[in-house]
Amino acid sequence: MNGLHSKWESVPLVRIVDIDTNQVIPSESPAKQFNYIALENIETGTGRLINVKPVQGASILSGKFRFDSSHVLFGKLRPYLNKVVLPDREGICSTDILPLKPKRNSLSREWLALCFRSPQFIEYSRIKMDGAKMPRLRTPDLKSYEIPLPPIDEQRRIVARIEELTRRAKEARKLAAEREAKLDALLQALYSRMIEGVEWKPLKEVASLVRRAVKTKPDGRYEEMGIRSFGKGTFQKPVLTSKQIGNKRIYTIHEGDLVFNNVFAWEKAIAVAKAEDHGRVGSHRFITYVPHEGQATSEFLCHHFLGERGIEDIRAASPGSAGRNRTLGLKKLEKILVPVPEYDEQKRFAEIAKRRQLIQLESAGIEEELKAFHAALLAKAFRGEL
Repeated sequence: MNGLHSKWESVPLVRIVDIDTNQVIPSESPAKQFNYIALENIETGTGRLINVKPVQGASILSGKFRFDSSHVLFGKLRPYLNKVVLPDREGICSTDILPLKPKRNSLSREWLALCFRSPQFIEYSRIKMDGAKMPRLRTPDLKSYEIPLPPIDEQRRIVARIEELTRRAKEARKLAAEREAKLDALLQALYSRMIEGVEWKPLKEVASLVRRAVKTKPDGRYEEMGIRSFGKGTFQKPVLTSKQIGNKRIYTIHEGDLVFNNVFAWEKAIAVAKAEDHGRVGSHRFITYVPHEGQATSEFLCHHFLGERGIEDIRAASPGSAGRNRTLGLKKLEKILVPVPEYDEQKRFAEIAKRRQLIQLESAGIEEELKAFHAALLAKAFRGEL
């Protein structure tokens, strides 16, 4: 690894890590509750767990890997997403997640996780990953990756120093998350009151499907929008050239559009386009609805679809097993019934939802700053300057 402290050795992972691929078959204990982690439960970059709930063995059909609090969980599918977790309890995980156990007295879990989050490892995983549609880091390539290995006490000191230096940013992130949670609670309380006794109508009666096709130009460059799962809003994707787009269809998105990613809508990839999304493009996978003036607002409809009843209807309209096999049907979507409260109430609801969106943007900004700061600290750490 370039920029490594001159007195530290660089060691292949296979020498200091055991990869535990002992499987359990949950369906053999159908009534048992398992602490189950899938890739979608791991937040990209941070390793935070999202929406992890006990799952009955009867609903988990295939074999899974065991893990406990001595492991580091490493997501080998699309490894550049940096889905790395330090679990605090035992459970089972998807076979796209490898449970790695550092060998005692030579490597700490926290140091291994830092190495996986380093720019050097991210670049290595991008080069080595195999597969076009579902790229993975092959186990032999993971085993051969070399990490810097200072003495165990030095590993712990550096980890503690990085934690200390990033604590302020983490506290700001925590405060933003608390404000988000308070507004979420307020929005849910308003929503529950607003839908009491109101009429429910098919989506197509309160909003229209709008497709703004883009005719690409040979020298054109197109800013693309993405939608995060779990109701986490939109984000900016890399700029596309006409060559990269090829024969694919793309469509313009406007501020205020209600947008569904039809492949992952079942996973709450539903959002309202922000001001900075105006004019960006999305693939044919992005379904854009524009509410009828005086009937509905995007913010209210989005909240409904991300809620318990709404997402249940979305999943029912997305047949299949998982991932790319669960595509939201256009005809089914337009027939989904939605509550239609008074329009003025919906507009007030939308104003609060926009405040929440601003806090969400603030949180995303803090997250990006923290990632950049973290990367700089890692570079210093590996040079022995912390």
